[in-house]
Amino acid sequence: MALSRRAFLASQGVAAGVLLAPGRLLAALEAATPATPKLDDWKTVRSQFRLDPRYLHFAGFYISTHPAPVRDAIDAWRTTLDENPFLTTEQGLFEAESDNVQSRVREAAAAYLGGKPDEVCLTPNTTTGLALIYHGLPLKPGQEVLCTEHDHVVHHESIRFATERSGATYRKIPLFTQASKASVDEIVSRIRSAVRPATRVVGITWVHSQTGIRLPVRAISRALAELNQKRDAQDRILLVVDGVHGLGCVDETVAEMGADYFSAGTHKWIYGPRGTGLVWARPDAWARLRPVIPSFSDLEQYEAWIENRPERTPTSARRMTPGGFQAYEHQWATVAAFKMAQSMGRSRVAARVAELNGRIKDGLASMKGVTLHTPRDPALSAGICCFEVAGKKPEDVVKALLSKKIVASTSPYANVYARLSAAIFNTEAEVDQALGALRTSIA
Repeated sequence: MALSRRAFLASQGVAAGVLLAPGRLLAALEAATPATPKLDDWKTVRSQFRLDPRYLHFAGFYISTHPAPVRDAIDAWRTTLDENPFLTTEQGLFEAESDNVQSRVREAAAAYLGGKPDEVCLTPNTTTGLALIYHGLPLKPGQEVLCTEHDHVVHHESIRFATERSGATYRKIPLFTQASKASVDEIVSRIRSAVRPATRVVGITWVHSQTGIRLPVRAISRALAELNQKRDAQDRILLVVDGVHGLGCVDETVAEMGADYFSAGTHKWIYGPRGTGLVWARPDAWARLRPVIPSFSDLEQYEAWIENRPERTPTSARRMTPGGFQAYEHQWATVAAFKMAQSMGRSRVAARVAELNGRIKDGLASMKGVTLHTPRDPALSAGICCFEVAGKKPEDVVKALLSKKIVASTSPYANVYARLSAAIFNTEAEVDQALGALRTSIA
């Protein structure tokens, strides 16, 4: 019987020294990393972020600023990797399960998502996750992917590339006429009526970065489940969700939403290390996929290669996790981000984000000449507020705010809007200051 890589590495323990003693790597890192502080009030939460105090930051959803627990974890892993790159990487990836750091990341993510560790695939971002899903699906001629006109370019392009290669087709539909006035019934009915016999996949975005609307994923899932009752298992409609702008700012258990595949970066609202993300799916959903990138996380794939045979087990989250060396100090420090999120409390964070962004929406809606595109209803919105100012280009609105040291953004779509987004590091006073600056700039 061929010797597995894990067994081989374990046999080298004496030569490798004490670092490879089971449990020593994680224990040493935990001892060297400061504990997550008590985050009982928003002033303490704000103090965790190293943001430039000369500016008011209202584009925090774009890419994460690392809070102190994440910075500390990155620094600890970087030091360990710099001192012993070979030993740390070998033990952290391939040695005993007690020291497998990717397993610890999966455990932390699963606890937050409400799923199981073996349901979590680790990725560097949402884009990679969507590509893994769509290129992994066994699409074929005669099948179609149904998506919406409102999805991000990386979602549309992942679908286009995959359908071009497979011979399948794709179709885009509008979910509403006006985002700010959309309803759950309108959104769900449009998806339901657009499904055809050839529809094999429905791709949606949980929170839209163009208008800030949050889709009712559970209601959409229930509608598709009703349609699937009339279909054979092999023709079942699968639901793919780009969830990046909901994960971390909405009080929702991802594993219970009804998505078949959920892709999100963890370097936005989770405030994880930049260049980290995940895909969540249940084992039966993973089993449908074909791997796209060789994995460093699946021992069965490695042993099958060594023994020159097919894999004996179905595709899994580990097998779909892209291999190749990563910036491990970032990937492994994602544990700290999930611990911080759990410490703050998902419902508490969601309430704070809703409160601050509700304040922004109220202010925008009260301004003459301003059109708010984000629904006022907190059940149909999250942490992004999108708007237009009559007679002004969105880019000019954002530039005017920046001249007053307020960082806003524009939406990168054909229809461009200005955006303000309040995060857990913002305050009510900052919101009022930003709104006041906007009033002055458009007067």
